[in-house]
Order: sequence, then structure tokens, then C-alpha cells
Amino acid sequence: MPEILHNHSLRELNSFHLDVRAKGYCECRSVRDIREIISRDEFRDLETLILGEGSNILFTGDFGGLVIRPLILGREIIREDRNSVWIRAGAGENWDEFVAWTTAWGFGGIENLSLIPGSVGSGPIQNIGAYGAEVRDSIEEVEAIDTLTGQKLTFTNEACRFGYRDSIFKREWQNKCIISTVTLRLDKRPKLNMGYPLVAEKMAARKTQDVESMRQVIIGIRRSRLPDPAELGNAGSFFKNPVVPEEQFRQLTTEHPVMPSYPTQAGSRKIPAAWLIEQCGWKGKRSGDAGCYEKQPLVLVNHGSASGRDILELATGIEDEVYTKFGIRLEKEVNVI
Repeated sequence: MPEILHNHSLRELNSFHLDVRAKGYCECRSVRDIREIISRDEFRDLETLILGEGSNILFTGDFGGLVIRPLILGREIIREDRNSVWIRAGAGENWDEFVAWTTAWGFGGIENLSLIPGSVGSGPIQNIGAYGAEVRDSIEEVEAIDTLTGQKLTFTNEACRFGYRDSIFKREWQNKCIISTVTLRLDKRPKLNMGYPLVAEKMAARKTQDVESMRQVIIGIRRSRLPDPAELGNAGSFFKNPVVPEEQFRQLTTEHPVMPSYPTQAGSRKIPAAWLIEQCGWKGKRSGDAGCYEKQPLVLVNHGSASGRDILELATGIEDEVYTKFGIRLEKEVNVI
């Protein structure tokens, strides 16, 4: 039976290392635990927050509700054929440890998502992505518990309605279900995704061309560009890369001819938010202990004693200047609580 802890510190459960507390906190290590906790009065009477490893969240103060942390563990091969393998993983599994396990077996599909912080259960919510890959490319289905009825829900890949850093779990089903397991379909004969020039360059210098080598290349690139949350509080990319219509992009390039972009399937243009932020002079800038990382302006950091409100104020200043200079409104990738 899950225990509810009161006035519980969340300092070690958010990657900004903000000293905030929750009115109530509990851990669920099984579907039975989830069903038990959602039947209690505290669940009905308090605002609830489903929290994984806190790697994509910014608390601007104490949370006056109930934090539920799903810690369902386990990973197993449930089916395979000549070309593919289907693996079911518990929502509480650490994402990068899971990726390492799959590449050690030689299974391909998520190696480009190495070193992304967070839990397996958080992956489909955010539709995590990096270096030309998104988790939706590998997800077969997601199982969850309906917090109203306690019934098991099964979402196929299509039913998840994945978008750019988006899914049905951030919209219609936000805070209405708790993900318990994720099933991914991976390749036994993987074709490496080397769409990013830097990735291709690093891979070309390696003797072996397999998923484990790709994982090590991705880890090396990420470590060279991004701060370790254990050493410098951050939540990775704070903003999404904005997508603008082709016509708007052409107008922008008349004033900013070197503006980088990537075409999208919808015929629009994706512009690197990091470039926009750097052009506004924010790279490496600091306001007290809240700062814009010196190597990657897309990352906001806590240099020590910044509050969530300090970081949010910094983010708002960045948004305003980018909009003033480019007419583009940045959208936060991090969830603000």
C-alpha cells in the first residue's frame, strides 16, 4: 500500500535542484498501487501532479497538491520476428539506462536518444527527440491507468497523436491517466540514422558502425554541448524550435539572410531556437544565479541558488527579445508548475 508523505521535499526530484516542497507525495511501484492511491480522498481533494524524474519541469514555488511518482520497473522482450523485437518497459525505468540495455543487445531505433534525462514513462508524453530521431518512431503502444475509473487504457502509436514534443498525454489525457508501461518495436538489423552532419562525421571516424558506436557518439556530442544536471541545474532544452510558414521565413531572410532552417514535412520551416536566442545576445548571460548556458543558449541553468521564478523571469526576457527582433514567439518545452 503506497504511503503518502506530507510536506515532502522535491529538491532531489527536479533537475533544476529547486528547493520546493509538495503538500503530499507518494510512490507507486505497481498498477495495484496506482489504483489504490486514486481511490483515496487525498487524490480526489487535492490537485495532482504525475512526476517522473523531474527532468522537464520548472517549479515556481511549493506544490500545494499531491505528487504521484510512478516507479514501475521491469523490461522484457514480449515478441520478436526475423527483423524486429518488441520490448515492454516499466514507466519508472530510467530512460538512458534502458537505451543502454537495448544497444548492448544490438537493437536499433532509440540509440540517437541516448543520454536524454528522464524516465521511460515520460518519453511518450513529451515525444522526446534528438539528432533526427523521435521516440514515436519506435513506440508500439502505451499502457496507462485511467485516474477516474481505474481501468487499463491501451494507446496505439496512432492513438498517441504524437507531434513535435507533443502527444495526447499533454492534451486530452493530461493528468487524467498514469502511464504504467511503454512497448517499443526495435530493429534487429538497424539502419543507423546519421542525418545530422556532426553525427555522420563522428561516426565516420569510428572503426565500428553499429548502434553501440552510435550511442557513444551521441553521448560524446551531448556532453560537449550540454551541462550535466547533477553538476549544474537545468532541464535541457527550455524552448522548442519554432516552426514558421515558408512565406514568413522568406520575409525573415530578407533581413537575416544567414538564418538557418530545416524544412518540415508540412512545407514549413523549423528555425533553431538557439540561433535566435544567441542573436539576441543571451548566450552566456546571467541574472543572479539564473543563466543562459555558455555553450548552448537553448539551455537555462541554475548556477546555485536561483528560484523557479528567477528562471521563469529570465525565460520571459528571452521570449520578449526574440519576439521583438524576429516576430517569433518561442514556446516553452519545459512544463512550468
